Amino acid sequence: MVGAQDAFARAMSTLPLVAILRGVRPDEVVGIADALMAAGFTLIEVPLNSPDPFDSIARLVDHCPDDVVVGAGTVLSVADAERLGTIGARLMVTPIIDPEVVRAATDAGIATAIGCMTPGEVFTAINAGATAVKIFPANALPIRYAADLKAVMPRRCPVLAVGGVGAGDFAAYTAGGYDGFGLGSSLYAPGLAADEVGARAAAVVAAWRQVEGS
Repeated sequence: MVGAQDAFARAMSTLPLVAILRGVRPDEVVGIADALMAAGFTLIEVPLNSPDPFDSIARLVDHCPDDVVVGAGTVLSVADAERLGTIGARLMVTPIIDPEVVRAATDAGIATAIGCMTPGEVFTAINAGATAVKIFPANALPIRYAADLKAVMPRRCPVLAVGGVGAGDFAAYTAGGYDGFGLGSSLYAPGLAADEVGARAAAVVAAWRQVEGS
């Protein structure tokens, strides 16, 4: 299996969109993941405030091909970061910066997208070993916030926009310096069938490809 850091970089270059399946159940997660993968998604996150999240993540790890990077979101503790490593997850996403949690995930061989808002938080995350930073909530800040941050950030670290940003915002936020996006309720909400998630995912990917090709 490709290491998490390389797999994350490849997934970002293929389609820099993270599907956030908040509230997904283990009995439906594989069908929803199939719909997402059919649309082109290669980054899938199950937040830990979902029902039985580690069960869902383990099922995805077993089911998804090597080019699809699966992991958890809303990770807040070292114990949870370490547990992700034991089930083979390759992605950890957090809403906040806790250097101990970042280091625990990195030590477990997991790629990390760490929630930040201020420049100080961004550099704390990078110095702790973050693979990427997630500006959250992105819609609370000027669209060009990422471009201003990247003037002083290491080039290796991509910046993701998460929080109130959807497909209709891709062009503006990409022009504003963002490298990718996390998408939650615009893709999946509890109760949605896999075919509806697939239709939403296809529309989102089409919107991204239009921006990418412009």
